[in-house]
Amino acid sequence: MYFNYSFRAEADIALIGLAVMGQNLILNMADNGFTVCAYNRTTEKVDQFLANEAKGKSVVGAHSIAEMVGKLKSPRRIILLVKAGSAVDDFIGQLVPHLDPGDIIIDGGNSEYTDTQRRCDELQAKGLLFVGSGVSGGEEGARFGPSLMPGGHPEAWPHIKDIFQTIAAKADGEPCCDWVGDGGAGHYVKMVHNGIEYGDMQLICEAYHLLRDTLGLTHDEMADIFVDWNRSELDSFLIEITADILRYKDSDGEPLVTKIRDSAGQKGTGKWTAIAALDYGVPVTLIGESVFARCLSSLKDERVSASQVLAGPAVEKFTGDRRQFIDDIRKALYASKIVSYAQGFMLLREAAQQFSWHLNYGAIALMWRGGCIIRSAFLGNIKQAFTSQPELANLLVDRYFADEVHKCQDGWRRTVAGAALRGVPTPCFATALAFFDGYRSPVLPANLIQAQRDYFGAHTYERLDEPGKWVHTNWTGKGGNVSASSYNA
Repeated sequence: MYFNYSFRAEADIALIGLAVMGQNLILNMADNGFTVCAYNRTTEKVDQFLANEAKGKSVVGAHSIAEMVGKLKSPRRIILLVKAGSAVDDFIGQLVPHLDPGDIIIDGGNSEYTDTQRRCDELQAKGLLFVGSGVSGGEEGARFGPSLMPGGHPEAWPHIKDIFQTIAAKADGEPCCDWVGDGGAGHYVKMVHNGIEYGDMQLICEAYHLLRDTLGLTHDEMADIFVDWNRSELDSFLIEITADILRYKDSDGEPLVTKIRDSAGQKGTGKWTAIAALDYGVPVTLIGESVFARCLSSLKDERVSASQVLAGPAVEKFTGDRRQFIDDIRKALYASKIVSYAQGFMLLREAAQQFSWHLNYGAIALMWRGGCIIRSAFLGNIKQAFTSQPELANLLVDRYFADEVHKCQDGWRRTVAGAALRGVPTPCFATALAFFDGYRSPVLPANLIQAQRDYFGAHTYERLDEPGKWVHTNWTGKGGNVSASSYNA
């Protein structure tokens, strides 16, 4: 380890990775009174950044890891904002020989929570502190106030709290940043945030699809509707930008969105959320459907070919009450959104049990209340629900959200039924409704599944009149009485 450097320790924190997010986060910290040391593997970027965007600000540069570490006050705090995966491990490997016990490495990228947990364990053995922090809000959020979700070694929090909560977005005067939990908790919460983001975006697209193809509205008319919805309980960043996108014209005066190929990309965090839900047996159906909807959209050439072979219903021009139908779509969007968040918090609760994390669900809702992509007024109601009932089993049984869903229910059902009759796919509206109906059902047909499993595989079943007792029935009189082992997700 190195203890004596010829460089002057002047920086409060360092950041590695000068893509747009890294640059904006540095400028945010500098504007808030912190001196930041900037470093990039391609050192020319450091010089360019100092000569342009960071000119005149409290930002210093470094052309090597050693120089960067030497310019940091103790305990050294270093943020990595690089591509998730091997790049994070590579930089950690370069940093470790230059650091002292108690120094802090912070991964601000979209790393998988299992990697963050592994890095916590590895660095703890070396006496170093590691933080995996979700950062949400995109370029603008990084520059003017992101949502930050830090987790990892709790001993690191007192040393980074002031910086993180100062630069974070504020909601009702409170910073959208607090300590999440040990190990991979911060990145897990960010993963669920991103999964919910997938769901929100798909729900909005289904509303757009119905408004466009069923009612035949112009993009300006649809933009007006989204502006109106943004003044309601749907007030959110994604609704706001949807109105802007629909109104934006290309150079020929036509809506630009109509010229974009309908094949959605993804970077994996929604998929990770769905995989985690399957791993822990939590029915996060809406996020799963939103991931599959993107996968289906990517089959563009196949869909074009299939459209020449597969016929749907003959869709006649809409002749009903247009205003009522638009309001029904709004209700379907709002009710489905409630289900999506309810499922997301179900997954967080299960993870907390699995990893012994002490998650503060109200604080998490506040972290998402401002700065991040899913920020919305609606999150204030979620915070209130968990503040008043910290052990709330599900958002749907909170009195406020139960009442909201009940008010939306008729319009939600009409929307899903109408879409099916017209051949317009609404996978997330429909799966949200199916979850709601399943969750409120005291009896489901899974008794028949258990009987089937026992019939063909001797997997046993639990009798209602003998709770806790698992038995096997020789259904045909030809099988034996030996049961198979079972696995419960």
